Amino acid sequence: MSAQVQVTIAVPMTEALVEQIRLVDDRVEVVYDREQFPGERYLGDHHGAPARERTDQERAAFFDYLADAEIVYGIPELQPSGLSRLVSRNERLRWVHAVQAGAGAMVLAADLSPHQLERVTVTTSAGVHASSLAEFAVFGMLAGSQDLVRLRRDQEAHVWPDRRATRQLNGATCLIVGAGEIGTAIAYRARALGMRTIGVKRTVEPVEHFDEIVSTDELRERAAEADHLVVTLPGTASTEHLVDADVLAACKPGVHLVNVGRGSVIDETALIDALRSGQVGSAALDVFEREPLDAHSPLWDLPNVIVSPHTAALDDGEEQRVADLFCDNLRRYLAGAELRNRVDPAEGY
Repeated sequence: MSAQVQVTIAVPMTEALVEQIRLVDDRVEVVYDREQFPGERYLGDHHGAPARERTDQERAAFFDYLADAEIVYGIPELQPSGLSRLVSRNERLRWVHAVQAGAGAMVLAADLSPHQLERVTVTTSAGVHASSLAEFAVFGMLAGSQDLVRLRRDQEAHVWPDRRATRQLNGATCLIVGAGEIGTAIAYRARALGMRTIGVKRTVEPVEHFDEIVSTDELRERAAEADHLVVTLPGTASTEHLVDADVLAACKPGVHLVNVGRGSVIDETALIDALRSGQVGSAALDVFEREPLDAHSPLWDLPNVIVSPHTAALDDGEEQRVADLFCDNLRRYLAGAELRNRVDPAEGY
């Protein structure tokens, strides 16, 4: 590592956060050209791209801007092609920090060579969205248990119905598929609401806030206990359609489902069938197999579905938390210590 470390910012950023990174250490030189990003179109817009596509000349200039960095904050253009072009172009590059949590799939799609993967470390922002996603999961479970669909329907029809019983979260079982940081944050909140928490992960070991941890191989068997099924897993070859028709059929009739992981973990066709039959009573979905969700997808119109456009992790503190994580890792990098949230190309996350 050179005495001076150049960090180039590849996504829109406030001057306050640029200064925060600059103040990490006297050896850090931060390069940030606001002109490369015409302005955020919305809170948390990490693309900052023009309304129109960059011309070939503008793209070349953008990658020239990144060409001398030892560290790049943000995957260029948030595309695998941007990561591939960056790594191929910049031989000095040693570390790329992704502003999103699920960047592992992007690393795989970039098709980097073994030499490039050895030379350049990619880290993610996994964990910074755990609180926001956990709150969405609680919202989804409450919407299901309190029958939000029926409440809205009666309200729109100006109907005052007879008294009807609902099901409390207190005493219900929450089966969380994925017991990482997001799953743990959900389990913490679920327990506070009096729920029993079961976590599903590849390695069976105690995890805080879970009453029990079971292996992925037991998912179908233990699904029968779930009043609420919450998915937090990343999208990898091993997790694709892990929640399939058999798992959904094994659940209690009327189970409430939440997905804050990746859309590919759930077989969407099987889910639609289960929602129509009532086997799945409700679904609160922040992610989908294909995004944006196709305008003709039945999920838009099913009354027992909440469609969130992959924004559950977005809140006004997100950018600060990502910068805080990066600054902690930058101190580790300067000290020659292990970085947090390194992507393992073999695992895809």
